[in-house]
Amino acid sequence: MNYWIIKSEPVKYPWDKLVNDGSTFWDGVRNYTARNNLREMKIGDICCFYHSNEGKEIIGLAKVIKESYQDPTTPDPAWVVVDIEPLEKLKAPVTLEQMKKEPMLQNIDLIRIGRLSVSKLKKEEFDFILELSEH
Repeated sequence: MNYWIIKSEPVKYPWDKLVNDGSTFWDGVRNYTARNNLREMKIGDICCFYHSNEGKEIIGLAKVIKESYQDPTTPDPAWVVVDIEPLEKLKAPVTLEQMKKEPMLQNIDLIRIGRLSVSKLKKEEFDFILELSEH
């Protein structure tokens, strides 16, 4: 199993909408690195759902339920989506400010490459984020 951070602006697609919808395809990715990350996702992988721009925090966890396929919002075959469903809302959101203070998280792409909308996490980093959400 792999772990990821997926970013969405709350004004475009907030966590609560994913919960209401029950599942969605993760579209609109137009960065090659983020697209390659989508291609690597497997059914059962866990995604940290991050609110970007407003909030700047990981708010919940989602699970990949369908592996990459052609993005239905564009005819360009270079772009893909995956389907996700909500798993759970974190007990407390984990803010970007919190993560930036933690040496354990200094190498995550969310901090190093802030504009990347889909990024990979190591299991230890994912577990540490969950620990932060407990406080």
